[in-house]
Amino acid sequence: MNNLIGDLRSLNVLILHSRDADCDDLIQQILRIGCNVEAIWPLPDSLPANVDVVFVEIRESVSPSLSKLLSQRPEKRPTVIGIIGYENPSVLEGILEVDVQMVLSKPLRAFGVLSCILMARRNWLSRLEALRTEEKLKQRLEHIQRITEAKFILMRHHGINEKDAYKAIRSQAMSRRTSTLEIANAIINADGLLSNLTVKK
Repeated sequence: MNNLIGDLRSLNVLILHSRDADCDDLIQQILRIGCNVEAIWPLPDSLPANVDVVFVEIRESVSPSLSKLLSQRPEKRPTVIGIIGYENPSVLEGILEVDVQMVLSKPLRAFGVLSCILMARRNWLSRLEALRTEEKLKQRLEHIQRITEAKFILMRHHGINEKDAYKAIRSQAMSRRTSTLEIANAIINADGLLSNLTVKK
């Protein structure tokens, strides 16, 4: 977050907008900021590599090609800034559908483009941090669930309490120099194998 302003000039910016006066003005403003900029129209089949920020015009109906173009997973998706000519329910719905981080309104002016990029990048980074935190919490919960399942298997087979079952898992992890999760998975897999094993007499 602290390097947002310093990193602005290293950004690769893509403008998805018909080549008109608004597009040319935006290109000039972005060049003055010091960013690398490219304008493409009509919409490409895929985004160029290493694009950090995308300016895209949003009209009353979002085309399927635009939705597909920006349908990447959040962690791989660039910062998206919407350009609108007016506000009505259809355009506002398009803003939500495209899931932009900031909005610029026409006519485009020199004042505000830099601030818009800065705030859009901040919103984008905040979302990434939230997604990473969510993923870590999800993994931690899954690990706890696996270890809990392994504890109950040991309790069932050896008639011990939950505390002793966890001690056994932790002791095995330390002696084998691995994680408690690895030991828990081994216990669960072994229990599943034994449960499905058919012994012929």
